[in-house]
Amino acid sequence: MDTKYLNYILTIAKKQNMTKAAEELYVSQSSLSQYLSKLENEIGTPLFYRSKGSLTLTPAGQLYIKAAEQVVQIKDQLYRSIQNLDNRGHITIGVTSQFGLKMLTELIPPFKAEYPDVTIEISETNVPTLTKMLQEENIDCGIMALNIIEPFSPNQVDVLRQEEVFLAIPKTHPYYQKNPERPVTIQDFSENFSEDNVLLAKKGSTLRFLTDQLIEEAHIMLSTICETNSVTATRSMVAMGIGVTLIGESCAKDREHIAYYPLDPPIYRLNAFVRRKNWTMNGPENHLRERIVGYF
Repeated sequence: MDTKYLNYILTIAKKQNMTKAAEELYVSQSSLSQYLSKLENEIGTPLFYRSKGSLTLTPAGQLYIKAAEQVVQIKDQLYRSIQNLDNRGHITIGVTSQFGLKMLTELIPPFKAEYPDVTIEISETNVPTLTKMLQEENIDCGIMALNIIEPFSPNQVDVLRQEEVFLAIPKTHPYYQKNPERPVTIQDFSENFSEDNVLLAKKGSTLRFLTDQLIEEAHIMLSTICETNSVTATRSMVAMGIGVTLIGESCAKDREHIAYYPLDPPIYRLNAFVRRKNWTMNGPENHLRERIVGYF
């Protein structure tokens, strides 16, 4: 079932620009334009309004896109159902946090023992990128940290647990010498860490959202040394005494050099399993989901 040309029109509609659509499809712009013109002549009406390099759907185009999406979904469901006849398949998983990688290293071996012919493809990325991939259905599912489940619908999300987030400081810090155990209040943070380098995760991450919230509530000015997507690098810098940061419980390691303080009031992020909207889950897919949901 060849849906290549349907994907051409779907991509044009998504990008609203012929050049960008051609780049994503790895075809020449002239070939794509010729195909669209030929299709519109065949149908007898334009599918897109043209204005200043922008393409927007006409009423006929909206009907065509709706039908094209249905055909592509039917093909996807058919192929997956056929693959499931002998438990063959291909599952793509996105991961945004170390807890997800650790989980998969433990769950995949027993899963592969039961479904040896199913290929699992893992991509490690950040929250904004994985969110976009799931919304555009370019990946089957994700194991990710979230602050809230939006923009996903509730039936796409399995909340695995609430993960507590800690303030990580070097054990050489004066605060640790005075208070080795007591939770850190907003006032404590303001009074004792306003002069420290606060190491930030990249914008869009769960930890960055919570750090920005904490800094705003504490009314302090930042002295930031860096932003990074690497929890490992950030944790190493804390151990070396370079700064302080927020870290999720699942990444709270190197306790010989780092002190981890709960916040008062405590703060949390969600660990979640998120499925793309039209993912057909057969035997292997359901089995993997059950293993992930039952992990904690």
